Amino acid sequence: MRLLLAVAVALALVAPATAADRPNVADLESELVCPVCKTTLDQSDAPVARRMKAIIRQRLAEGASADQIKAELADQFGDAVLAAPPKRGFDLLAWLLPLAGVALGAVALGYLAVVWSRRGPDKPATTTVPIDPELERRIDDELGRLED
Repeated sequence: MRLLLAVAVALALVAPATAADRPNVADLESELVCPVCKTTLDQSDAPVARRMKAIIRQRLAEGASADQIKAELADQFGDAVLAAPPKRGFDLLAWLLPLAGVALGAVALGYLAVVWSRRGPDKPATTTVPIDPELERRIDDELGRLED
C-alpha cells in the first residue's frame, strides 16, 4: 500500500513538471508572426498563418521542441516570423538599444538631480532702481492729498 502511495505521489509531482517542459500550440502561436498580416499567429487567419499553425501542430505531435519549431519556421519563412528578434548579430541591437537608452536616461536624471540639489534656492533681486526725484515728489503730493 505504501509503495502504491509513493508511486502515485511521484507521478503527481512528475507529470506537471514534464507538462511544463513541453511547448504547447498557444504559446508558440503567440511567439510567431504571420508573414502576410504581421500579427501573431494566434490573431491571424490568413492562409499562410493556417499553414504555419498546421506545421506547429504536426511538429509538436512528432515531439519537436519549441526552439526547433521556431528555427524551422524561421528557415522556411525568414526571421521576420519571430515575434522577438533573435539575440544575435545585427538583431542584437533591438535588445541592447532600449536598455542603453534607459541607462543613459537614468544617468542623465541622476546628474541633473545632483546639479539641482547643489544649487541654492533662487534669491530675489536685491538691487533697487533709483526713482526720479521729480516723480517721487509728485507721488508724495498725491498721497498727501489722499490723506486729507
